[in-house]
Amino acid sequence: MAELSVFIDESGDFGPYERHAPYYTITLLFHDQSADISGQIGHLKRHLVEQGFAETHAVHSAPLIRRERDYSGMDLTERRKLFRSLFNFMRLCDISYKSFVFRKREFADHDKMVSRISRDVSMFLRDNLTFLQSFDAVIVYYDNGQKEITNLVNTLFNAFLEADVRKVSPSDYSLFQAADMFCTLTLLEEKLADEGLSKSETEFFLGERNLRKNYLKPVARKRILG
Repeated sequence: MAELSVFIDESGDFGPYERHAPYYTITLLFHDQSADISGQIGHLKRHLVEQGFAETHAVHSAPLIRRERDYSGMDLTERRKLFRSLFNFMRLCDISYKSFVFRKREFADHDKMVSRISRDVSMFLRDNLTFLQSFDAVIVYYDNGQKEITNLVNTLFNAFLEADVRKVSPSDYSLFQAADMFCTLTLLEEKLADEGLSKSETEFFLGERNLRKNYLKPVARKRILG
């Protein structure tokens, strides 16, 4: 039976526009389960253990860049190594993704932004319906982090595909962590075109040119256009 996994993650919140957090991003990651990625998962888990984490640790890309939370005691070299481990995992896996970026200052209120997100995701699903319906089953994974996205996921994926929607924890699936990294890299690309990188981001990636060449360009090959 042909099965498609869809992992969904978001970055940002539905609060009013704030200068330090001007964007909202949602990413859909697609994996045809006939493409075996067990070797890549095992390799990533070994890297986690080698770097002092449990193999079940969920890597969170943005805090890793900013040296926050679980990564506050790690130096720059260690954090880059861990980031690269997850990046190489998603680069080597046979997966694809679609990210949507919304500038919060463009919306007068919460409801208008939720409506736009629903419209854009709905249009994407409709445009790719032939591909999605070619699978016998579609399983959607989301951590129910935000009720607006939970409602959107249940409504749209059931309307178009009668999908099996499951609540998961990021530590349960390496691909969920990859979806988080796609969100982070999408936001960084948006910042490059807008206000530019922060000091910590510039330091972490050794400048804009290195970020574009070694991270954004490889990731673009997995992006679903349209």
